[in-house]
Amino acid sequence: MSGTTLADLFAGVEESAGLIDVACSPEKARPVLEAFEDVIPQAIIAFRVATNVRHEGEFDCRFTVPLHVDPYVRARAHGLITETGRPAETLLSDIQGHCPIDSYGIDFGIVGGFRKIWVYFPGGHGQSLAALRDLPSMPPSLAGNFAFFADRGLADKVDVVAIDYRNDTVNLYFTGFPDHLRRPSEVLAMHRATGMPEPSEQMLRFCEKSFGFYVTLSWNSPGIERIAFSVKTRDPLALPARLGPKIEHFVRNVAYGGDDPKMVYAAMTSSGEEYYKLQSYYRFQARSRLDLMPSIDHVADAA
Repeated sequence: MSGTTLADLFAGVEESAGLIDVACSPEKARPVLEAFEDVIPQAIIAFRVATNVRHEGEFDCRFTVPLHVDPYVRARAHGLITETGRPAETLLSDIQGHCPIDSYGIDFGIVGGFRKIWVYFPGGHGQSLAALRDLPSMPPSLAGNFAFFADRGLADKVDVVAIDYRNDTVNLYFTGFPDHLRRPSEVLAMHRATGMPEPSEQMLRFCEKSFGFYVTLSWNSPGIERIAFSVKTRDPLALPARLGPKIEHFVRNVAYGGDDPKMVYAAMTSSGEEYYKLQSYYRFQARSRLDLMPSIDHVADAA
């Protein structure tokens, strides 16, 4: 779908969201697409659906943004961000001033509108967690939980940061993590160390297949608010995951990216909610950094 236009993408979003009975709100979705219309023709574009209550009735779209476009400046100029003096509003600038960056991404809901900016660090070169911890606008909870990551060999394995301007949170994504962290005993230990409830047996089996995980931090609380493990596969319905009838219907009927890999996330929140998220590609690009992520299908093929 090289050369995708805004109209093409909007039609694809509407069609795909309809599979899970979500109606697109043009007044929320179009301003985001119009603000970044120039990057859409060549962007990697993905759709995301989730099983938790918070995302019920929502359908997310995300797309990549090249390094020469500052996504925060663009979003602010188009009225997608209204500055109120929150630390989240300066975090991207702090990262830009202290860390090498490969590219960016935008995340929005077709009902809720603009939500996140993603910061991708150069592929294969994990960003130092200490450098991120010391940024003036980083949530203090990163410093407060630094030992949780360092003790597990993750101090230099941050691959992506996502800044959520709607919820005042930050996601830190770790890939290429030590194999032992996938073991049920280690997954249980991680949840216990954060004070989260123990995951189900199904989630533990899911985590054994993961290639990485991410955590959610907030400026408003001292703890880790969420842990999610990531799996890449072309057959998400074969995973030990409760995707539910709507997402299963989506997987079987979405018109785009049938042969492309899917990303599935198993998440646990500090409130004890366990849920799953599916990311399917409207336009995937071979030989992108996404191909660096190991797929469980390749493991199965080699077996």
